[in-house]
Amino acid sequence: MDYKKFLYEQKKKQKEIKAKTAKVVVKEIRLGPNTDEHDFNFKLNHATKFIEEGAKVKVDVFFKGRTIVYKDKGEYILLRFAQQLEEIAKVEQLPKLEGKRMIMMLAPKK
Repeated sequence: MDYKKFLYEQKKKQKEIKAKTAKVVVKEIRLGPNTDEHDFNFKLNHATKFIEEGAKVKVDVFFKGRTIVYKDKGEYILLRFAQQLEEIAKVEQLPKLEGKRMIMMLAPKK
C-alpha cells in the first residue's frame, strides 16, 4: 500500500468519526432576581421544550446595579428552576456567581 492511499484512508476514517459525533447545543435562559411567578413559569416551559429537544440549558440570573444584594434570591430561583425540571434534566453545574451573573447548567437525562 502506498503512502497516499494510507493518508486517504486515515482522512476518510476521521471524517466518518466526526460525522457520527453528536453536536451539543446550549440554550440560554436569563432571569432576574425579582422574576415574577408567571414569567418564571413561562421561562420554565421554554427550558422544558429545549431539554426535550436534547439541548443543554444554561440558566442565569442577571443582577443589574444594586440588585447584586439579592444573591440569595437568585440562588433560590435557580435551585427552584432545577427542582421543577428534575424529572427530565440533571444539574450539570450548581449555581455559581460570576461577576454580575449567577449561572447554572442543566443537561437532559438519558
